[in-house]
Amino acid sequence: MGERGEPWWEDRSGDGFDERIAAALRALARKRNESSICPSDVARTVGGESWRAVMPDVRRVAAALADREEIVVTQKGEPVSIREARGPVRIIRGPKL
Repeated sequence: MGERGEPWWEDRSGDGFDERIAAALRALARKRNESSICPSDVARTVGGESWRAVMPDVRRVAAALADREEIVVTQKGEPVSIREARGPVRIIRGPKL
C-alpha cells in the first residue's frame, strides 16, 4: 500500500507509538469538542483487539498532554490528575489544543 515511516503496527513501544497515542487523543478530543472521551476510546483506536494492553500507555501519554494543557482529565465532572485518579476518568479538549 505504499506505507512510509515507522511501522507502528509492529512495535507498540517507543516515541513513535507514544506520538500515535497522542495524535489519537488530540483527534478524538477535537472531534468530540462538546463532549468527553474515555481513555479506552483511544486505546481501541491504537490497540485494536488488544486495546487493554495499551491502557497504561494511554494514561501515561494523556498525563503528558494534560501537563501541556492540550487535554483536561476529569472524574465526576471535576479536573483531576490522571496520575493519581483511580477508577474511570474522562478526557476533554484543553485550552491549548
